[in-house]
Amino acid sequence: MGLNDTPAGNRIQIGFFGRRNAGKSSLVNAVTGQMLSVVSDQKGTTTDPVCKAMELLPLGPVMIIDTPGIDDQGELGTLRVEKTKQVLRRIDIAILVVDGTIGVTKLEQELTTLFKERNLPYLIVYNKADICKRDSIADENSIYVSTLTKKGIDELKERIAHLVKVDDSRFRIVGDLLHPHDFVVLVIPIDSAAPKGRLILPQQQVIRDVLEAGAIPVVTRDTELKETLARLGTRPYMVITDSQAFKKVSQDTPEDVYLTSFSILMARWKGFLETAVKSVGILEDMQDGDRILIAEGCTHHRQCEDIGTVKLPDWIRRYTGKETEFVFCSGSEFPEDLSRFRLVVHCGGCMLNEKEMRYRMQTAVAQKVPFTNYGILIAHMNGILQRSIEVIPALS
Repeated sequence: MGLNDTPAGNRIQIGFFGRRNAGKSSLVNAVTGQMLSVVSDQKGTTTDPVCKAMELLPLGPVMIIDTPGIDDQGELGTLRVEKTKQVLRRIDIAILVVDGTIGVTKLEQELTTLFKERNLPYLIVYNKADICKRDSIADENSIYVSTLTKKGIDELKERIAHLVKVDDSRFRIVGDLLHPHDFVVLVIPIDSAAPKGRLILPQQQVIRDVLEAGAIPVVTRDTELKETLARLGTRPYMVITDSQAFKKVSQDTPEDVYLTSFSILMARWKGFLETAVKSVGILEDMQDGDRILIAEGCTHHRQCEDIGTVKLPDWIRRYTGKETEFVFCSGSEFPEDLSRFRLVVHCGGCMLNEKEMRYRMQTAVAQKVPFTNYGILIAHMNGILQRSIEVIPALS
């Protein structure tokens, strides 16, 4: 996987914040070297967060996010500010852009307080250094730049790149559970819900991680699993399946072979597996009329056999015997008030980074709402949850 192919969830997220007309968009354009954001003297030109994937050494792959002005006004302005606050949930580095001719005001002070509350590394960037008086002294948390003359831009990029330490372990999904030369069978159903001509992101990522570990991936459909195991000539160390095929794959996989799913591995990788396992027991206490939120991290075309909106609700109603109600959300639209829900069921979160997934989990936990995911839920309903997490030492 090249740097340009790195998924958004694997990139260091860098958010640019500030009031309208402070020069955020001009600064983003200067840092990226592209006309990423529209620049205008009119306030409020940036209406929604604008993202750009790029490489910033020594960090490597990053996602630059230009946000609307935090001082936007009116009903539409309130929505834009809310979008800006959503960005705070997922970023790793915050850049506060200050109009150097005005300086820091109460609004910028409130933003830096938010950064500190979230333990976010941040820089205060005083823009318009070519015309402003330098009343503030640049220190380890601040720098003067000019997007007009480009003065200070290279230094800014260098300082951003050293704000966080890159931990390569964030790319390990399953590799740390394997040994060199282990056979790993990956079960990937090809049905009406499968994308045409490609594998979905978690499948791609797991295959790459198996290869990185020096293990040997063997890819097959659920309909050929039995034949694959018979012809392999040796028992595989692990079978990893799409959660939708859990029941059949469990029946076809010998008991002395580890079994798990892509979704469970994603939950482990994103940091919410333990909570997901502890939460799934709430299914036994469901009542008629209980609401369940089914959340997905991406948006995609819904099909007649869509797992989130069709299969999961059917399976849950069948398992509980209750007429539960379902609410759906996708992409960045995750509700802050979860009090009306009895359970939150999330996808694996392959398109979201760990910080966003932890935020969603912590939001649910703080409101005492159980939080689990597709793979854990399906394994539980098929009576194979314990088997599906045996390969993970901390939970087995």
